[in-house]
Amino acid sequence: MADKFDLIVIGTGPGGYVAAIRAAQLGLKVAVVEKRKTHGGTCLNVGCIPSKALLHASELFEQAGHEFASFGIKIPAPELDLPAMMTHKQETVDANVNGVGFLLKKNKITPFTGSGRILAAGKVQVTAEDGTVTELETANILIATGSDVAQLPGIDINETTIVSSTGALELASVPKRLIVIGAGVIGLELGSVWRRLGSEVTVVEYLDRILPGMDLEVAKQAQRLLQKQGFAFHLGSKVTGVSEGEGGLTLSFEPAAGGAATTLAADVVLVATGRVPYTAGLGLEQAGVAKDPRGRVEIDPHFRTNVAGIYAIGDVVKGPMLAHKAEDEGMAVAEILAGQAGHVNYDVIPGVVYTQPEIASLGKTEEELKAAGIAYVVGKFPMTANGRARSIRQTDGFVKVIADANTDRVLGVHIIAASAGELIHEAAVLMEFSGSAEDLARTCHAHPTLSEAVKEAALATAKRAIHI
Repeated sequence: MADKFDLIVIGTGPGGYVAAIRAAQLGLKVAVVEKRKTHGGTCLNVGCIPSKALLHASELFEQAGHEFASFGIKIPAPELDLPAMMTHKQETVDANVNGVGFLLKKNKITPFTGSGRILAAGKVQVTAEDGTVTELETANILIATGSDVAQLPGIDINETTIVSSTGALELASVPKRLIVIGAGVIGLELGSVWRRLGSEVTVVEYLDRILPGMDLEVAKQAQRLLQKQGFAFHLGSKVTGVSEGEGGLTLSFEPAAGGAATTLAADVVLVATGRVPYTAGLGLEQAGVAKDPRGRVEIDPHFRTNVAGIYAIGDVVKGPMLAHKAEDEGMAVAEILAGQAGHVNYDVIPGVVYTQPEIASLGKTEEELKAAGIAYVVGKFPMTANGRARSIRQTDGFVKVIADANTDRVLGVHIIAASAGELIHEAAVLMEFSGSAEDLARTCHAHPTLSEAVKEAALATAKRAIHI
């Protein structure tokens, strides 16, 4: 007799494990299937968590070498101990993935280690590393298998000299010359880590801008600040190949619009051209689960696929590939399965880039509102005018609040500043309740704080900013 469950979740990344825990809280008998030996998916194992550990450590290294003196702190030039920094990263990962394992056990969720395959609605096969096959029965299946690195045709990732984000987190030494293919979030974050530790970083991007999809004004400011930090950019450029010789790597590229090819020398090339849904080996075709032209699992507004009893969330479906989006979807689908009204507000999903300064975006950009023909007003406030930012010597950037010209409802908030990833959430709460710029402007903010810049930007939508 096969084991029977109310829900089997395939994949224990942020979406999968949150869905499993919430479903268990609501009284469902839950199992999870995970091909890794540890839970947490890409995010906790080789993505969000380890990259943030290295970003913070590299920031401290740079501050010690270049910024402490301005605060009256004199120390010898810092010496990089890369193995110790990598140990810090791994300890951070271990603590997080072990924590997820503990939470699954605490909530009486049955774990299966191996590759999951959907045989049909209600049937999941798990193949362990040693070849052992287990068949499970369930009322519902949730696909939460996340995403994988997007490959570039003709460029073979070996994770030593030509690396994905995974390999970029494991480099044994600081490359003298690092070329990043792709000016998105992953490329800029990991490029920042190695630039601070001593690499010469060059970014090659197909589009004529960095951070596609983010507010254009913020992206332009980010590019200026990154160039000031030492980044070099080749925008509007198509990579045509990477070759390896005795002297290292040679990357060739040409204008995206066509033209003569150019070459650059590198010790390491990071391929950071995005991610694609991970559906390999899931048996979707045999089970009859439909995918869209981009390879994503098709779902309805309640996360149901076209096959009854099979659901999907996270990177494997439409929408931004963000861990917190997947978490909210996991909560929602668990509540739907328990007969409740699970819901995700896709208009209020923050996006954060953990460069220095950080970049955070929420809601609509000016470009999107113009394209939609929606009248809006903008309020901006520079961090140079914020007292707390001055006191900590973090005055780069600004806050932008965009409000509907007719109703004053906040439609978008975009920040490039120290701690932008934290500051954005007061705007998220405001927008969840359809708040106005005036609501934000009239909310008392403690002084001196970085968050006062958000209030001032809201005041600026009505030309009422006090400190500019």
